[in-house]
Amino acid sequence: MASAKVLEAKQRIIDEIKGHVEASNSIVLFDYRGITDGEAKELRRALRNAGANYKIYKNTLLSRAFDDLKIDLKDALEGPSAFAYSEDQIAPIKVLSDFAKEHSALALKVGLVDGEIADATKLKEYATIPSREGLLTMLAGGMIGLVRDLSICLDLYAQQKEEK
Repeated sequence: MASAKVLEAKQRIIDEIKGHVEASNSIVLFDYRGITDGEAKELRRALRNAGANYKIYKNTLLSRAFDDLKIDLKDALEGPSAFAYSEDQIAPIKVLSDFAKEHSALALKVGLVDGEIADATKLKEYATIPSREGLLTMLAGGMIGLVRDLSICLDLYAQQKEEK
């Protein structure tokens, strides 16, 4: 039987995991086997720049935290798992997918985006969605196009009225 100190330390870690899950809009579990220390630092930096972070926990502690939160991710908790989390729904998925393209050792397992479980194929779909800034740029471009077309129409109408 584990001592009270050990159990208390494990419970603190479980509470920490639950806090990350509750405060995040997306979490991603991924297999990091085969990634060098330098690549792990590069990944951590890329995630941090995107407003995300990752930690490595024991699968038993992750499983307990997910059970407490009534989230069924037991199938993904086989083999080493790292845990990426962020308030942005897409940022960690995009960073991890881009990193996996360059480093074949990294593999996305499963994610939880806005409370919905997303398998590896769904995560690949999410990775193709443009960033928030990209979507806002597209929206602004579309709105500018409408205003430009309206101004051309009004100018042509004014010229037509002047001719009469």
